[in-house]
Amino acid sequence: MNTEIAAEIKPVGAQVNGIQLNVNGEDLSANDLRQRACSELLRQAAMEKGLLPATDLPSVDGVMNEDASSAIERLLAQEVLVPEPSEDACRRYHAANQGVYSTGERIRVRHILFAVTQGVDVTALRNRAETSLLDVRCHDGKSTEDKFAKTASTLSNCPSGAEGGNLGWLTTQDCAPEFSKELFGHAEVGVLPRLVHSRFGLHIVEVLEREPGVEQSFDAVRGAVTMALRQKSYVTALRQYLRLLAGTAVLEGVDIEASNSPLVQ
Repeated sequence: MNTEIAAEIKPVGAQVNGIQLNVNGEDLSANDLRQRACSELLRQAAMEKGLLPATDLPSVDGVMNEDASSAIERLLAQEVLVPEPSEDACRRYHAANQGVYSTGERIRVRHILFAVTQGVDVTALRNRAETSLLDVRCHDGKSTEDKFAKTASTLSNCPSGAEGGNLGWLTTQDCAPEFSKELFGHAEVGVLPRLVHSRFGLHIVEVLEREPGVEQSFDAVRGAVTMALRQKSYVTALRQYLRLLAGTAVLEGVDIEASNSPLVQ
């Protein structure tokens, strides 16, 4: 089964130590349930540490109350500790990711947008986007017909579809951060072999040209590199802590190990 589709299968009656996660018959994706499970594990851990009154009530909509949120922040400050990255580690990271720390990079791009709007069937939309991606890639460079432009003109939910999906030359400042992260600092040219996810929906993207940016010295970006490594270490430590909590909890209908929740990214 396609893993993206499998991620949308909804477990029934998901619980953490007897606390129901999908209350009032909510129809939640597996990833949404995992996010709630992570939050509930942390809420209960905060109660056990005496940071939150035992009378605190679980969330009914996935949003923690102010007291619980504050208690979880204090809990994580106590329990999720990460070492400061060494200068050697920072220099190695900078050397391995110089494209990320370049300025002035430009790319000429076209795309096909499958917009995620209220009420849309996300699974069906993803299937349509994946099928279209496969079709475009199969024809890429192998036909006199511009399959990408034709598909963009008929399927794209972006006004650029009328222009074959052309977005022109872009810099990182022209794009949403999640879109920029997928396109800049890489060497790929052509139709990307994966869908690009953004706040607007799912994109089939073709990089037509790249103009490399100017690499920044380590000293110029030392702070940014240090923050990046610190964040990576924190995410790893948080995942480990959540696994530790999950290992002593009774979980039903949810798998913390498979979590792609924004909580632990």
